[in-house]
Amino acid sequence: MPILRLLAPVALIALLAFLLSRTDLTALGAAFSQISVTHVIAGLALVQVQIIVSALRWRFTASRLGEPFPASVAISEYYVASLLNQSLPGGVAGDAVRAYRMRNAGAGGWKGPAKAVIFERLSGQAAFFVLALSGLFAWPLVLGGEDAGRQALLLVLCFFLFAAAVCAGLIIVKRRYKGFSHIGDDLLRVFIRRGALPVQAGLSLVIVGSYVATFFLASHAVGAPLPGIAAFTIIPLCLIAMLIPAGFGGWGTREAAAMALWPLLGATESQGLAASVVYGALSLAGALPGLAILSLEAIRGKPRRA
Repeated sequence: MPILRLLAPVALIALLAFLLSRTDLTALGAAFSQISVTHVIAGLALVQVQIIVSALRWRFTASRLGEPFPASVAISEYYVASLLNQSLPGGVAGDAVRAYRMRNAGAGGWKGPAKAVIFERLSGQAAFFVLALSGLFAWPLVLGGEDAGRQALLLVLCFFLFAAAVCAGLIIVKRRYKGFSHIGDDLLRVFIRRGALPVQAGLSLVIVGSYVATFFLASHAVGAPLPGIAAFTIIPLCLIAMLIPAGFGGWGTREAAAMALWPLLGATESQGLAASVVYGALSLAGALPGLAILSLEAIRGKPRRA
């Protein structure tokens, strides 16, 4: 583990150095110069949608697990978690803090809040992967040629085979280990039973849509408007790249993905980098209310404990 903790920042530094070596700084500056106040205001508004609706999804998930709490608490804690996720290594530190700060919300201690956080993040990542999967059918339009179409269909087939293998593995584990049945029951309560599926799907659709819209806006702001097909192809891959725990809140891996993917739709590497940087800056700025919440707690000398 210590060696992994050392390798992550080293890998990030190496990645950033590589990106800079590939970047036309003049073109990058020209891209940033096109950003308007309107772009910034619209981007910050989209980030608020992301955070608030994500908080409501977390609250719904927690209530299904018997851990109810007010919407105001969910929103304030999600702002704090979003800020920390983008400021601390790994991209999940804020979620750990979120679970810790909610440890007294119910009678069961930290386990219930931790489970709610994990399941809420699972819902979000599943939505990202569903979007990326739907885009596999659109990739031939981006890459062109019959071979690309065959490769896309092959990827879809591999995905379904992988999903079938995972389901089979879960069934086997559930039959052999009694403790797993409790997790399966929790998953059903959170995602399936009593109308949970449309609620989870609807909230996740809004959240993922706001992430994609923010990327569209960021790219438009730097003079590289994207076609609609980007919503199902290059943008989901950039969002998934942020999950790689190599840095702070997806910084570095997201930029590398954008530089590789934007040219596929006619933009330049510099425009891809600029769009990704603007996206990250908007996301971080939009989470700054979390800093205000922590500052008020520090001034009062009474950190919130649910």
